Amino acid sequence: MNPLADRSQLPTAHRVVVKIGSSSLTGPDGHLALDALRALADVIAARHAAGGQVVLVTSGAIAAGIGPLGLSARPRDLATAQATASIGQGMLVARYTEAFARYGIRVGQVLLTAEDTVRRGHYRNAQRSLERLLDLGVVPLVNENDAVATDELRFGDNDRLAALVSHLVRADAMVLLTDVDGLYDGPPSRPGTRQIREVRSPADIEGIEVTGRGSAVGTGGMLTKLESVSIATASGIPVVLTKAGHAAGALAGEPVGTWFAATGKRTSRRRLWLAHAARTRGRLVLDDGAVAAVLGGRASLLPAGITAVEGDFEAGDPVELVGTDGRVVARGLVAFDASEVPGLLGRSTHDLRDELGEGYDREVVHRDDLVLVRRRTR
Repeated sequence: MNPLADRSQLPTAHRVVVKIGSSSLTGPDGHLALDALRALADVIAARHAAGGQVVLVTSGAIAAGIGPLGLSARPRDLATAQATASIGQGMLVARYTEAFARYGIRVGQVLLTAEDTVRRGHYRNAQRSLERLLDLGVVPLVNENDAVATDELRFGDNDRLAALVSHLVRADAMVLLTDVDGLYDGPPSRPGTRQIREVRSPADIEGIEVTGRGSAVGTGGMLTKLESVSIATASGIPVVLTKAGHAAGALAGEPVGTWFAATGKRTSRRRLWLAHAARTRGRLVLDDGAVAAVLGGRASLLPAGITAVEGDFEAGDPVELVGTDGRVVARGLVAFDASEVPGLLGRSTHDLRDELGEGYDREVVHRDDLVLVRRRTR
């Protein structure tokens, strides 16, 4: 299916992923802002009644637990953050259950960790679970499982998670709800700063000034949102970025916030996993000729083009392919163990077959197991 051409087609989009951040769901005291939560449920319920499907990626578990535990601010240490999330997640789901029950709609909790997007088996299981919930008429509530996850808040306030879930469920569009009404060409508080209404390509926002800082109760800032937008739009999924109060207008196709047009084509879930979710285990350093061949889009990586190997990996693991300048150009699934690769460096497949036998004359990374990170420039 072709991506939506513009925001006017949003009202007829069959499946949409909506992501809301912590700052939009909590008040200054750290408690859940029930009016805001119910207002969002009203909007999604209306979409549901019209025959649309919505996956809600919702932050707020840790923020919701701050008040009940008597904390003055978001906890900084991992153990307290996990405990706070454990308290807050139950509150969050209970309030959503109540809000959607007013419309006879059931919700289902789906908690994900980085491992669920890193390990391919988990990735497929998450996809099947979400698809089945949607088939049953349930609104899935997706959140990162902060109560058990490590490497504190890996997804950047769920922004990156929302993009991966959008691809996972083959969403027609993604709506990012935050505490600002769109993307600006500088800090919104600065006089003369202009809101950007539409972005058709990455070139449209080159040079704009953004920060990585989020709110006091969240972890993501505009930088993580733009990273999320990049993942989604490159995968053929357009995005609307706006404030939570404009959720209904965004889904109705009104000119609110910033519209990011899809820039790429839909790809396989496996390729998205490899490009954005897989945890790489090492690096292969390529000479200039191999970089050019890989960026050309039709070449596998052969031993002759590799100059160095880094890391400890096994055959089938994801690795980064980098140029001599250290810049990552691609990711791929390597066909050899790390201990085998040094003996192959710079050698032709013909020589390897003659010396080591069949099996050593194959590609180190086959083109079907490779995704580009940096595009070739003209």
